[in-house]
Amino acid sequence: MKQNYIHLWRGFVKLEVTGSRLERLINRIIEKRMSIWDIRYLDNHRAEMCISIGDFFRLRPLLKETGSRIRIKERLGFPFFLDKLWRRKFFAVGVICFLVGIYLLSSLVWQVRVEGNQTISTDQILQAARQEGIYKYQWKRRLPEPEQLSRQLQSQLPSAAWVGVELQGTHVVIKVVEATIPEKPPLMNPQHLVAAKNAMVTDLFAEKGRPLVKPNMYVRKGDILISGILGDEMNQQTVVAAGYVKGLVWYTPKIEVPLTQKYKVYTGESKKRFYLVFGNRALQITGYGQLGFEQFESLTDRKTLGWRSFALPVGWMHEKVMEVQYVEQPIDPKEARAIGLEQVRSELLADAGKDARVVSEKILHEKTENGKVYMEVHLEIEEHIATEQPIVP
Repeated sequence: MKQNYIHLWRGFVKLEVTGSRLERLINRIIEKRMSIWDIRYLDNHRAEMCISIGDFFRLRPLLKETGSRIRIKERLGFPFFLDKLWRRKFFAVGVICFLVGIYLLSSLVWQVRVEGNQTISTDQILQAARQEGIYKYQWKRRLPEPEQLSRQLQSQLPSAAWVGVELQGTHVVIKVVEATIPEKPPLMNPQHLVAAKNAMVTDLFAEKGRPLVKPNMYVRKGDILISGILGDEMNQQTVVAAGYVKGLVWYTPKIEVPLTQKYKVYTGESKKRFYLVFGNRALQITGYGQLGFEQFESLTDRKTLGWRSFALPVGWMHEKVMEVQYVEQPIDPKEARAIGLEQVRSELLADAGKDARVVSEKILHEKTENGKVYMEVHLEIEEHIATEQPIVP
């Protein structure tokens, strides 16, 4: 096996020898200590053999001596490969430039990604990473070890409990585990619970403090519901009033609903484009020309080349451009009324907060004109009406 590698490195030729004195020729080659191997007789006057390049040029006198002729069947080995490569030097230069380009592109950082952060801003983490040398288009070999980068980043981000840096091909991933900061307890100053809106009380519970209202009692905005003052005038004590008070709140919103609804539909017409992607840049290859669509939407599918766990900054992208149209469809006034009621109901419940519910609703006034339905609605919503008010000494 080792001898075969030596022959390939030095180069050799495979010959077909023709003559009536083949045995004499082979004996003379051996006497001259020439390197031949793989001798195979084809018939009495023909044989094949392999000979090194150096000994090939010493073969001519022996051929004249024995009256033999040769025909070169194959040229094998590294010297012949270099000769072919030199004949196609522009192709070889292109291949070398391509390999060098791929090496250089794979030696750069093409993307820095942050994962796991919620309260710490991504810009703050990227700025700290840049101070440590982690940024786009940085040479990967210039980056310190990931463990060292993790320690340095964590020292710059006191709000992070742990920071990890991972190199995934041409991407650097910064993983952050944020520290759990205990919530600050609310200030426990003495306070009342007062009405935030005009309402009729439906339910209450005084966890701490003295209730001043009862169910079915009408209260105005600012009235004290649960007092934070206990005792009489002679012996008073202030506490932090706590609990909840629910009440019926009345709303009379005005609703305006058009009698036409706009829908988006796809016509089925589309156009495809193909791009070559290099890092964050894309070179369009196909799909040139005007779209011919007034309104359209695009769907993209990007693929990236990779080798094992390395992601190369080279890939391609397919884009599908689809024509859309917006169609107006008339609706029945009853349907428009239901849409308007559902919309105002959702908005009021969202503003009322948790556990709010619609107790009753009634249309006070309704008219249809100018392609719209106009309504004035009365709604009763049960919601939490208590809000905090500090006790001023």
